[in-house]
Amino acid sequence: MKIPISALAVSLLVVGPFIPAATAQMPAAISAPGEAPILTVRAVGAQIYECRADGGGKLVWQLREPIAALIFEGKTIGRHYGGPTWELADGSAITGKVSARAPGATAKDIPLLKLEVVSRRGSGQLSGVTTIQRINTKGGMAEGPCEAEGELLGVPYLADYVFLQKGA
Repeated sequence: MKIPISALAVSLLVVGPFIPAATAQMPAAISAPGEAPILTVRAVGAQIYECRADGGGKLVWQLREPIAALIFEGKTIGRHYGGPTWELADGSAITGKVSARAPGATAKDIPLLKLEVVSRRGSGQLSGVTTIQRINTKGGMAEGPCEAEGELLGVPYLADYVFLQKGA
């Protein structure tokens, strides 16, 4: 189902309550031995896809960027956007690179990820983070054909991001 970018806020309100708060068992592929969690936040947002030609010239949905609010104890404390980057209101920000993945619970759920921090700025809560795990994903996968190059599709998603630190 195509959801226009302008309709995302309404869609997110509808999808939001259905993700379970409990953490699923951590797949071995994205585990982070020797690292300890320092913060876990809920992301409520959308995966933005763009209709582009693949290597064979066929039009397919390709991930352009995520956009999400980061929520902790019911309050928005930051945002998540292309890079991928996580930025908190305290001024700290990190950018990650995918190092491992595991499938989501269903075909409609974006994969679980392990990301290594490749850059950082600020001296706030994220300053010592070395690894990010994306778990408990709900939604976010593009479905259906794209018909015009450059067309955008926003697919609502929810996920928990666990920020870890070595030796914490």
